[in-house]
Amino acid sequence: QVQLVESGGGLVQPGGSLRLSCAASGFTLDYTIIGWFRQTPGKEREGVSCISNSDGSTYYADSVKGRFTISRDNAKSTVYLQMNSLKPEDTAVYYCASLPLITTVQAACVRTHPDFRSWGQGTEVTVSS
Repeated sequence: QVQLVESGGGLVQPGGSLRLSCAASGFTLDYTIIGWFRQTPGKEREGVSCISNSDGSTYYADSVKGRFTISRDNAKSTVYLQMNSLKPEDTAVYYCASLPLITTVQAACVRTHPDFRSWGQGTEVTVSS
């Protein structure tokens, strides 16, 4: 079964850190883009960060640049999102999804390319004191 499973969410105080994991099963991450997205009630889904598992190129939304780092471990078929200096506005459900390598990471992430698939169930991140 082809699927992505997110984990690592939780409750953290402002300024804290979390590392999210996106584990793939049933398919290889080779020649894919993996994207992290987040959504809160009443807001549009936002592309947070994407990574190409071919050349390692990355994209970050301006709202997380300098605070979040996306990385991959192809041997483990897992993509990580290290989130530092968390802010209350980072509170959301975070999802990962995969996209065949048909475009750039920026084009994939900025407007959530419609061909992203294998969406995970999401992991909730709450930043609150």
